Amino acid sequence: MKQRKLEMLLEELEDFSSPELELEQYQTPPLLAAEILHFAYMQGDLDDSVQDLGCGTGILAIGAKLLGARKVVGYDTDSKALDTAKDNARKLGVEVEFVLSDIADIKECVKTTVMNPPFGARVKGRDRPFLSLALRTSEVIYSIHNRGSLAFIQKFIKPAVITHSYVAKFPIKRTFDFHKKEREVIEVEIYRIKVSG
Repeated sequence: MKQRKLEMLLEELEDFSSPELELEQYQTPPLLAAEILHFAYMQGDLDDSVQDLGCGTGILAIGAKLLGARKVVGYDTDSKALDTAKDNARKLGVEVEFVLSDIADIKECVKTTVMNPPFGARVKGRDRPFLSLALRTSEVIYSIHNRGSLAFIQKFIKPAVITHSYVAKFPIKRTFDFHKKEREVIEVEIYRIKVSG
């Protein structure tokens, strides 16, 4: 499947109906999700089992399944978001397992983690448990972080290594009361992290 086709399918998915500020729930933009997932596919990282930690409404998990991942599991602590994720998967006709779980309780290992963890804008260090879990339970990680995180991430993940990284635009629609503009574009960094071998 071409990247543009994937993006168009992901654009059909429902966003959060009532996003939680403390969970930093922002839908991964379809363009960015398609870009990351297509790159992962080209690297051969979506051919086996995939998990999406803090999956929200399921855009990364569903996209991974659309690109042929054998098994995909999405984890989140928000049952309303997971209901939307299940509806989204049904809408596109893919089978993804969505599990209501705190990331501290996840034990299953997979080949690849794809995730858009909380950036820690509200609570500093909120992304660390997600990274720690991904490092323990997967061979390859694709993760989105605030721009300027490179030095911290490199140090935090050792002995794992970043094989690829790039800066991307992340448009955020006005979601919460403190948002002044209809649409704010922030810059993020995307990392591909190799854990083993």
